[in-house]
Amino acid sequence: MFASLLLIVTIVVLGIPAALICIPYAMVTGNATPLYNASMAIVRTAFRLARIRVDIEGMERVPAHTACIFMANHISNLDPPALFPRLPGRTSAFLKRSLMKIPVLGYGMKLGEFVPVDREGRVESAIESVAEARRVLEKGLHITTFVEGTRSRDGRLLPFKKGPFYLAMQTGAPVVPISIYGTEQMMAKGSMAIKQGTAHIVFHEPIEPQAFATREELMEAVRVSIASGLPEWMRG
Repeated sequence: MFASLLLIVTIVVLGIPAALICIPYAMVTGNATPLYNASMAIVRTAFRLARIRVDIEGMERVPAHTACIFMANHISNLDPPALFPRLPGRTSAFLKRSLMKIPVLGYGMKLGEFVPVDREGRVESAIESVAEARRVLEKGLHITTFVEGTRSRDGRLLPFKKGPFYLAMQTGAPVVPISIYGTEQMMAKGSMAIKQGTAHIVFHEPIEPQAFATREELMEAVRVSIASGLPEWMRG
């Protein structure tokens, strides 16, 4: 529990002054990059103080100066704060619409052009989310998505959601598969307790959507790539 408390306290203590400065700046200028950069720096600091290590492999595989779609597996609430500060440049992300209602944090994510997704699975809502993500990509921001749509309870890969693959096929943006493991031992689904440890993040070779005739073929290629970087028991 000490790591949990230290992580939360650090984010709150550093986050309040950052929000007071960066949110009004973003509102006035329309530029959310300082808010994003400050948020990522706070998360990195909180991880260091809580002695949560992040081991990165394959960063050199990420295309330079190109808006990408990062697709990762999802095993813990620690996955986003472990991953996002390590991505090159600024990323948007698909996230549950309910998170946008959290005071201050939700408004900050709205300013950062994060893309809300409804869990009901309505076709109209999915189309709107993909269209918004396409607009964000065209502005030069990355899109990050946890393609299972929810955290795996036992760490094994779940079936993938289709929306991100519609986006990839429509835009042709390079897809960078990402494997995450280790966080399932530090913060399990359903638990608020955080344990010290090492999060392992593996960036794989980019996959070009144009090389595939169908969305299903692209989905299978991404699944194989993500699975290849996971411990065997997590591959599903």
